Amino acid sequence: MKRQILVLLAATLFTACNLGEPAREGWFTDERTAERVDSLMQLMTLEEKIGQMVLFTSDMDVTGPFMRDHYVESIENGMVGAIFNAYTAEYTRELQRIAVEETRLGIPLLFGYDVVHGHRTIFPIPLGETATWDMEAIEQSARIAAEEATAEGLHWTFSPMIDVTRDPRWGRIAESSGEDPFLTAEVARAKVRGYQGDDLTALNTMLATAKHFVAYGEPQAGRDYHTVDISEITLRNIFLPPFKATVEEGAATIMTAFNELFGVPASGSEYLLTQILRDEWNFNGFVVTDYTSINEMVPHGFARDDKHAGELALNAGVDMDMQGAVFHDYLEELVEEGKVSEAVIDQAVRRILTMKFELGLFDDPYRYSDPQRQEELVMTEENLEFARDFSRKAIVLLKNEDDVLPLSDDIGSIALIGPLADNQREMIGSWSAAGDYTQSVTLRQGIENRQGNRTRIHYARGANIDDDDKTGFGEAIAAARQAEVIVLAIGEYALQSGEAASRADISLPGVQEELFLELAKLNKPIVVVLMKGRPLTLERVDEKASAILETWFLGTTTGDAIADVLFGDYNPSGKLPVSYPRHVGQIPIFYNHKNTGRPKTEFKFTSKYLDVPNSPLYPFGYGLSYTTFDYSEVQLSSDEMAMDDVLEVMVTVTNTGDRFGEEVVQLYIRQLVGSITRPVRQLKGFEKIGLEPGESKEVRFELTWEDLAFYNADNEFAAEPGDFHLFIGTNVEDTQKAAFVLRE
Repeated sequence: MKRQILVLLAATLFTACNLGEPAREGWFTDERTAERVDSLMQLMTLEEKIGQMVLFTSDMDVTGPFMRDHYVESIENGMVGAIFNAYTAEYTRELQRIAVEETRLGIPLLFGYDVVHGHRTIFPIPLGETATWDMEAIEQSARIAAEEATAEGLHWTFSPMIDVTRDPRWGRIAESSGEDPFLTAEVARAKVRGYQGDDLTALNTMLATAKHFVAYGEPQAGRDYHTVDISEITLRNIFLPPFKATVEEGAATIMTAFNELFGVPASGSEYLLTQILRDEWNFNGFVVTDYTSINEMVPHGFARDDKHAGELALNAGVDMDMQGAVFHDYLEELVEEGKVSEAVIDQAVRRILTMKFELGLFDDPYRYSDPQRQEELVMTEENLEFARDFSRKAIVLLKNEDDVLPLSDDIGSIALIGPLADNQREMIGSWSAAGDYTQSVTLRQGIENRQGNRTRIHYARGANIDDDDKTGFGEAIAAARQAEVIVLAIGEYALQSGEAASRADISLPGVQEELFLELAKLNKPIVVVLMKGRPLTLERVDEKASAILETWFLGTTTGDAIADVLFGDYNPSGKLPVSYPRHVGQIPIFYNHKNTGRPKTEFKFTSKYLDVPNSPLYPFGYGLSYTTFDYSEVQLSSDEMAMDDVLEVMVTVTNTGDRFGEEVVQLYIRQLVGSITRPVRQLKGFEKIGLEPGESKEVRFELTWEDLAFYNADNEFAAEPGDFHLFIGTNVEDTQKAAFVLRE
């Protein structure tokens, strides 16, 4: 009876202030929601407050999802506020029932999951998504992912990952948007808009998480979880901008990183989590750790034990502990000892509860767990059609010697070879969440779907992905001898990139390159289809291949999308979001480097290698088309610009080929002299356009002082007067140049 009275009282307080839809200008700005949160917190014990700060995992088995017994007990005791890795309408409904109907206050659970590049319908891996340079499509992919995920009971995604990375040895480059902070920030904004929409009470929106805060993508030696050691200037100019963009876009949550920075693990960094995130940026969502990262402060050598780690994390600014059980086990004791303040706990709980109110969970805890919505919205024909088109846009044409592509509709025979030519399992890539690889379309299936009986397919696996077995070479060579063209699908296993998948040698694994070289001896056209999660070193492949398609891991509709490009139903338009090294010894390699005092010349004592060029094999922004584009000279509205001016930049792009094509027009700047040295180029704008044969379009950009500003030696964000070069073109190296001066 006592519990029933408390639940009734809580429900009355929750709804008393619900006087219509709030006009939200930012988190915590709506007084009615704040009053509802405060009313609830007045009823909560310290133990119940701490429970809201605990995030535990569910588990998956062949029989479906299940909860560990002691976690169920914690839910029943009100000692868990959120669960991750739990989905499907039926399962989340049952867990929610326990929380709402069997606890003292009936506070609903928050369900989170790694919905990274699709939920059930899987899209290209994030590095491939970014290669589209199509922000509308990226936003739509996140919206579809949110629709599917929320239909299966989820409220919260641990995405987007916006770690800028310049080291392809790091496996999680697959989950990133590449090496550039501007492009990463634009993708981050699009993803947040897609997940969250403009109304979190809508059933097709979910909380976004910007991760990992911060600089996780710059580990020493490219080794996951390793130490990060960068300057404050590099932090602010390269790694922080995408996170600031997500805060400006209204991202609900931020996830801490595994790495240390400035000698302090990120989950214990008051500088990052309070000074920058809260005080400088006014972030009012909640901060969640990554998996057990509070506990990991002990082996880092920053905390004496888990209890000490919990003290450090809470006082630094962490609101929710993922999986480590540190808050669960020690916070009450730490309060009693006076080492943490209950007021700090209240602040964290208020942020978490606010998000639950924003999602409408207190109005209807079961609103996301609807089997009918799940049946209607998951993997629909419309979603699969979008996935196919989105996947086509992600493909980058790296080489096309003698226009071997597109293949003719009437081609009589193709040798389809390689360990990834007919491999469903790898198509959906790493971090494929609830995706079912048995639903994916392989390249072989895609070509057969496209060509039917018109073309004879001579298929041979040829080799495995990462062992030394060459027994399949003979069959592959025999198949190739019978065909007009060879299509060779090679690359990595899906899990050879992603978390905990760093590689010291980023050449093609196994004997795949040897298979390629044997096939090249036949002197037949070879179209190489690359499937992988990172740049690889491909100089010998580039030298001998007739054509190369970078297809990443494209997801559910992989085979159909690649076939569309192979046969010219879609003209490839993807551009690289990351530089491709010639050799692993060049790493880290990125376009926006500094010039040094001895830039490369023919003189010996300059900055260069003795054995390879400084330049990448394929530069940032690179990607070919089946048509050609001509760029006019760059026109500026003025050759001088004051601090309060807007500089207009114009260029005319013409399709000089014989088919429709899309081009990503890219704008870069360089400040020649600054109070600190400046990068040789910086991306500051881009626009994707489509042109019919012979059609021209004027593309316009506008630059303000903010586009020219940077964090200087005084840690101030400012633009400095001086001379600038401006570049517009098809990639960072192939551009037209103009110049202007920024005045005081």
